[in-house]
Amino acid sequence: DHIFEKLNPEMEKLGYECKCLGGGKIDHNSKDKKIRVFGLSTGYGKADHSVTVEILKKAYTDYEITWSDDKK
Repeated sequence: DHIFEKLNPEMEKLGYECKCLGGGKIDHNSKDKKIRVFGLSTGYGKADHSVTVEILKKAYTDYEITWSDDKK
């Protein structure tokens, strides 16, 4: 919630209309080159983590990237 509320006004200034479709957490382990997407937002519910993973794979091509519905 805090990130969306902070960035949304800046995106609107650029002419974008934003809607938060859910949330979660990202655990980034740069040493082992692993990223784990999990959890949910108490205010927005769970994002589609498979979509998040596909976006991350474009930027972190040499990482193992996984997701789960785990809360921790």
